[in-house]
Amino acid sequence: MKRIRMWLRELSLSQQLLSMIFLFIMIFAMFVIIFLSPSIERFTEAEMYNRLHSAQESLILYADQNPGQSLDFVQTDGAISAYLFDHEKNTFTVIYGSKMDQTLKERLKTNANVPYSGTLDSFYTPEDQLDGTNTPVDNTVLYSKTLLNDGRELITVMSNAAQQRLRDSLINGVVLLNVSFVIGFMVMLLIWVTTLILPLSQIKYYIAKIKNEEDAELAVKRNDEIGEVADALRDMNAQLKKQNREKEEMIQNISHDLKTPIATIKSYGESIKDGIYPYETLEKSVDVIIEHANRLEKKVKSLIILNKMDYLKDTVEEGNHLNMNKIIDKALLSLKVVRPEISFICELDEEVYFHGEEEPWRIVVENLIDNALRYSKSYIKVTLQEDELCVINDGKNISKDRLSTLFHRYEKGTDGQFGLGLSIVHRVVTTYGYRVAAENLTEGVCFRIWHDAKTQKPKKTNENTPA
Repeated sequence: MKRIRMWLRELSLSQQLLSMIFLFIMIFAMFVIIFLSPSIERFTEAEMYNRLHSAQESLILYADQNPGQSLDFVQTDGAISAYLFDHEKNTFTVIYGSKMDQTLKERLKTNANVPYSGTLDSFYTPEDQLDGTNTPVDNTVLYSKTLLNDGRELITVMSNAAQQRLRDSLINGVVLLNVSFVIGFMVMLLIWVTTLILPLSQIKYYIAKIKNEEDAELAVKRNDEIGEVADALRDMNAQLKKQNREKEEMIQNISHDLKTPIATIKSYGESIKDGIYPYETLEKSVDVIIEHANRLEKKVKSLIILNKMDYLKDTVEEGNHLNMNKIIDKALLSLKVVRPEISFICELDEEVYFHGEEEPWRIVVENLIDNALRYSKSYIKVTLQEDELCVINDGKNISKDRLSTLFHRYEKGTDGQFGLGLSIVHRVVTTYGYRVAAENLTEGVCFRIWHDAKTQKPKKTNENTPA
């Protein structure tokens, strides 16, 4: 069975269809031979005996209505022969039809003294005869006999040729009916498969065009699974085009963003080399160089981390084993000095564990706090409980149109910077089975991470948020 499945997988849909048709024909032929043919044989035999009985009833009725008259004027089925057997005289009289076969005569004489009542059906097979090609011919003959009131027997015999004609007619009719049905079914099946092959061919061509980064249109509009695949491919293509545009814009924007510190470092270095201090003193000028170098380092580090997170996979054993309290403490310790004037409010449940590795989660917490430091006015609030982490700042609300794209790659921030931190956050939390979202509060913004199994708590948003 496994080999058959593997063989079918290597065939095209057209080849599979032809294989199914061939298999169906084979099964149908076996059905005709094994089941249908014996049924037709039984039906033919019953029909033949009914015709023999009908001929006998006609003869008996005619004899009763016309006593003393010969029965050879009765018109009946030409395939039937009728005889009278006189037991006392041991003679046979032909009423109509052909001469009685000698084998049947001997059989009737032998069974003459066997008592019976009504009509007795039987058959006999004469010795095989040879046709012109010396081939034996089966000549099985059906007959019926009825004991008349005067002691004679009325015998009706059905020729083998008549039986064969009826049998062939029935088989041909049944086979023709079934073949017509099969052909109609196969034509419908072929049309149906064609409706599958054509859109699949269009999809294949469409994918090839996308692979070569060429413009392509997929004109497949269906309401079935193929239509769903076509819709998904169109959406995928649109998303790929969008990502390519975003990447191109990102490269241009990051190049522009890096140009300023590079130009500053270069000009300040050349000036110092010439003995000129652009920013009053040597120390202050060097501080400017260091500041811009730090900016460059931070951007390059973000790019490296983002690229690394693209290959992040959840290889941690199942369950929550990472102590998030320690991760948050380390992040706060290193970031508090960035803006000493900002107050930190921490509401951390004890011994809260998340699923994942330490380094990616440390980057997530640092990026969220760093983002909060950038926009916070006076305080940052960090809350931690089972399967949930929130970082809240009291800065301005985020416009609704940006909330849905905030975690997209290369998204430009409100301050004009092309930060990558939030896209890194999204990549890490989704890898470990968590979700992240930004929510506007009455005062400020909450960045919330929670597990899928945990129901999100609704928070009151500021409807008067400036766009």
